[in-house]
Amino acid sequence: MHDQVQEYYGKTLQGSADLQTNACCTDSALPAYLKPVLGKIHDEVMTRYYGCGLIAPEALNGMRILDLGCGAGRDVYALSALVGESGAVIGVDMTDEQLAVANRHRDYHADKFGFRQSNVTFLKGYIEKLDELDLPDNSIDIIVSNCVINLSPDKAAVLREAHRLLKPGGEMYFSDVYSDKRVPADLAADPVLYGECLGGALYWNDFQNLAKRCGFADPRLVEDRPISISNPVIEEKIGHIRFFSATYRLFKIDGLEPACEDYGQAVIYKGTIPHQPVAFRLDKHHLIQRGKVFPVCGNTYRMLQETRFRDHFDFIGTWDTHYGIFEGCGTSLPYSATAADAQGSAGCC
Repeated sequence: MHDQVQEYYGKTLQGSADLQTNACCTDSALPAYLKPVLGKIHDEVMTRYYGCGLIAPEALNGMRILDLGCGAGRDVYALSALVGESGAVIGVDMTDEQLAVANRHRDYHADKFGFRQSNVTFLKGYIEKLDELDLPDNSIDIIVSNCVINLSPDKAAVLREAHRLLKPGGEMYFSDVYSDKRVPADLAADPVLYGECLGGALYWNDFQNLAKRCGFADPRLVEDRPISISNPVIEEKIGHIRFFSATYRLFKIDGLEPACEDYGQAVIYKGTIPHQPVAFRLDKHHLIQRGKVFPVCGNTYRMLQETRFRDHFDFIGTWDTHYGIFEGCGTSLPYSATAADAQGSAGCC
């Protein structure tokens, strides 16, 4: 599969116009603050972009970020502007042609962003074999990836390595393609389906369980959208399966519980996260408005208190009394949440 992917992304695809489906195309509306950043990205880098989501989480200044499957570097360079000169972004990819494009424009982007020197590094390697790169344990604040993990033949190894590299309280924030049922082996082996991010897509529930086995006890869905294939030949092969692009955040926090347990806790958002003055969206079910007491489960409490978000919240409550599970916790499948859920609930679930 490595050879097939290198051939597809290194030689078959010369630009995003060569894609045969919209699976590897981001269609989310860009936040206003990101538009001028992307406007400074070199044209050659932009034309070699094949992402399926937006991987720019909040509160990035000074962070050390690792991009798995960085390709030509669009996300690396955008994130480099957001982390600032005090931060750093490392991109890992296995395709020579993509890395050549990325490396050509390091000085260009440093100049565009007003930096004295580049704060990005590109490494050649496999995202399943990060142990072969000179990256110490517990050394990364945030790991991102944009429509690449589905291309890996060993997704468990990717998540295990990500967990090893993240600092305690660190976060894996990534977009990928998922399916509503398991992709049959014969279709998964099809080189075009695989290259188009469909053949290697994980079934929703398999991903959830895999993430938990690899140390990420409470995966949080941030956003998702259905993928339209819009290619009759590919549709005929795989049209019985529905595909979705989704962004997840996985926190490296030991001891998270398998469900949303209620300890009578709450948080108050201060409105201080950059570009989030009115409300902060932790995930699809948690839109936390500034100044409002917002009841949370124990896991959400820890995701805010034991991470880079700590200084942006006031925390109410202790762990002295357990009130049981939040009603409805764990009963909604991805993409089946109600409209009310999508807007942010009154409490944790």
